[in-house]
Amino acid sequence: MPDENPNPMQKLSSRQIHKTPWLGVREDQVRMADGRETAYTVIECGHCVGVLPLTSDGNVLMVRQYRYIAGRYTWEMPTGGVRKGERFEDAAQRELAEEAGHRARILEPVCVYHTSKSSIDETAHLYIGRELEPASATADEDEQIDVTAMPLDLVLQMVLSGEITDSMTIIAVLHAVRPTR
Repeated sequence: MPDENPNPMQKLSSRQIHKTPWLGVREDQVRMADGRETAYTVIECGHCVGVLPLTSDGNVLMVRQYRYIAGRYTWEMPTGGVRKGERFEDAAQRELAEEAGHRARILEPVCVYHTSKSSIDETAHLYIGRELEPASATADEDEQIDVTAMPLDLVLQMVLSGEITDSMTIIAVLHAVRPTR
């Protein structure tokens, strides 16, 4: 069903509230379709990537790290931000090397999605990595990561039970186990 009004909100002005190398916060003044005006706060994260690394023996290289916001250790696939001017595939390979110590000879695109549809401007680019080979890269200084090879079936059970809560990992795992068409 097509939208009657493809853009019912008009941005009138925008001001940067906060900016770091990783994210920004801005406030936009917006006119709604009915003429009312309101403020809309946007957290700008940009693009990010995630790679579900599948080994030749049917395992997944999962990373475990303490996540400050979650307040606990989490299991997830290698993920991270895309640097300015970096191709998505290159960012995915860099994150895979930094976090799991491998690169993928085959990097299969899975999907692109918005991690939040309301106030966070972030677009995730997901891949499945196959034909893995060792690679070295220095992890980010704020990361302390453990890497564990797990059977894909176990990772799927961790997704279905709610043990894995990272949306990028959940989506990539569900794509990896879906029947081919």
